[in-house]
Amino acid sequence: MDQFGTPWADGVASVSQCPINPGETFVYRFKVDKAGTYFYHGHYGMQRSAGLYGSLVVDVAKGEKEPFHYDGEFNLLLSDWWHKGSEEQEVDLSSKPFRWIGEPETLLINGRGQYNCSLAAHFSNNSSNLPSCQLRGDEQCAPEILHVQPNKTYRLRLSSTTSVVSLNLAIGNHKLVVVEADGNYIEPFEVDNMDIYSGESYSILFRTDQDPSQNYWISLSIRGREPITPQALTILNYSPTPSSKLPVSRPPISPPWNDYNHSKTFSNKIFALVGSPKPPPSYDRRIIMLNTLNIVDGYVRWSINNVSFVPPATPYLGSIRYGVKGAFDPKSPPDSYPVDYDIMKPSPNPNGTYGNGVYKLDFNSTVDVILQNANGLVDNSSEIHPWHLHGHDFWVLGYGDGKFATEDEKQFNLNNPPLRNTVVIFPFGWAALRFVARNPGVWPFHCHIESHFHMGMGVIFAEGVDRIRKVPREALGCGLTKKMVKIK
Repeated sequence: MDQFGTPWADGVASVSQCPINPGETFVYRFKVDKAGTYFYHGHYGMQRSAGLYGSLVVDVAKGEKEPFHYDGEFNLLLSDWWHKGSEEQEVDLSSKPFRWIGEPETLLINGRGQYNCSLAAHFSNNSSNLPSCQLRGDEQCAPEILHVQPNKTYRLRLSSTTSVVSLNLAIGNHKLVVVEADGNYIEPFEVDNMDIYSGESYSILFRTDQDPSQNYWISLSIRGREPITPQALTILNYSPTPSSKLPVSRPPISPPWNDYNHSKTFSNKIFALVGSPKPPPSYDRRIIMLNTLNIVDGYVRWSINNVSFVPPATPYLGSIRYGVKGAFDPKSPPDSYPVDYDIMKPSPNPNGTYGNGVYKLDFNSTVDVILQNANGLVDNSSEIHPWHLHGHDFWVLGYGDGKFATEDEKQFNLNNPPLRNTVVIFPFGWAALRFVARNPGVWPFHCHIESHFHMGMGVIFAEGVDRIRKVPREALGCGLTKKMVKIK
């Protein structure tokens, strides 16, 4: 949600508001100005990893129509789940020596998943070698089955709130037509399977044109990480076939987890729907952000241009709006990184610092951000990073491999780039995006992988804060603004 006019309703502790303490309430009242598929989640610590999230769907206004037809719809919220609690995960990630939280035990579809068993165990080539799940269907862990009628078109709304993993979704024997991305209509395109990264939302259409006497698998598989976690499975149930009848074919086989060309091909198929707003032809400011894994004071941290983000005790929105001194680092973070940095080599260990400075953007200016991926602390350890911007949609101008150079601008798509609020950068590659700083407020821009943001992989943009008339007292009652809660 852009939260235009209500930046305090963005819901990010230390940025737009104070954390909501036990026994307190905070009412989020805002205008939804665009139909689409969204979700909400906790933004304090690693509460999303603990399950604080849910779907949020905005219907079209009365009298308006979607640019595509469908007979029914489903909504799937995709996530990952650990046996270890989120507080213990936070301690591990902040320890010296560093302790990685490990891979999730289960992938969840609408909060449901199985552990140590498989719905598809009866296939002899079941790679996981898990026993069959003995389910009656009424257990909390039983899959949520999608019931459909033959020869209909259905809309499937998808949102990924995963904490670590990237996903690939497929429906056995069915084609998928992608029509919406992050609340924006796109030119429809057909695929056999699709990637979805943490922070992203999509709508796809599928036609129930298969044998109605059979049921079909809906599968989720892991992308970009060696898949230790088993597939998540549920069933597309054709009426009047009993939902207890398992599909006769094995679940869809996803592309190899490290087939990044497959992932890039999917991302490069996404274009704005004809008639969508086009980006300004040029930019006023360009910020190049180098993503690296560093060691800062002996701790493993993610950094942007060698600065690892640490949230302040006083929310930025209140401290900037009312000119409170000493609330955060007054020094602006760097707009780029050294030109001689070799992204293919592991990052040197002692080259990072902590910080919580702000990128102050001129109101109504056009900003380009180049996200540059690099090596980690060991050879060939570059990872996928889905980056999410609060308060804005941005145009994705393009992707590239290797180190971004000025001549790469020639391949920018200024004709029909998609509007998104989340963009992925692939290993050892870059992504370019453009947005207009026209939403008064203070907005996080961060990797949507929960542990990465917790470990410092994010920045803060501020624009037009002087145009905000009043910040509600409920957002100010902590840190240095606590004494200001009576401001009128």
